[in-house]
Amino acid sequence: MKTLQKSGGITALYLAITYLIGMVIFLVVLDYPSITNPAQKVALYVEMQMVTFSTNLLMYVFFGFALIVLSLALYDRMKSGTPALMQVATAIGIVWAGSLIASGMSANAGLSTIVALYAKDPAQAVLTYQGIEAITNGLGNANGEILGGLFTLLGGLAGLRTGRLPKGLNNLGVLVGAVGILTLIPALNDFTGIFGLGQMIWFIWLGIVLLRSN
Repeated sequence: MKTLQKSGGITALYLAITYLIGMVIFLVVLDYPSITNPAQKVALYVEMQMVTFSTNLLMYVFFGFALIVLSLALYDRMKSGTPALMQVATAIGIVWAGSLIASGMSANAGLSTIVALYAKDPAQAVLTYQGIEAITNGLGNANGEILGGLFTLLGGLAGLRTGRLPKGLNNLGVLVGAVGILTLIPALNDFTGIFGLGQMIWFIWLGIVLLRSN
């Protein structure tokens, strides 16, 4: 149990660091929010192919595998106090992880196709990109953080019921999780940034708690 708790703590901190690195890459390096035209996005992907490939691995593929370890660590910690709730939370965490891994792998597979096509037919590359983007965005929860929101919310509720995590951490989890679920509403999708920042703090706090576990 102790080894799994330590592993969960390390992966929680990794998830938080990944959030931070991802924000820097998307906002500073790629300046992604300012690029809304599909043709510009494709040109950026071709120019920054290795950065995009590495970011997909870091923020989706590796993130997903780390999330599986964290889900199991939380289940192991709180299963005795609220088994049914933790079974649901763990299942959602693993589904979320699989969705993110699939999103990252699909994005990178599509990236090589787009780059090769762009050299021959830029217009067709843009059309292909739009089809791939719709799939990867859906898998990556870009249309609403329902999976991440539910995982965080249920983790917070389980912590409140069992007392196996600090009360402040649990309350934060419930609040952040609720914000994540609300992003599923199109008018509130902009709350995704708030959810991301809140969950990053939750991951850091959770990681410290798990690493200090006896």
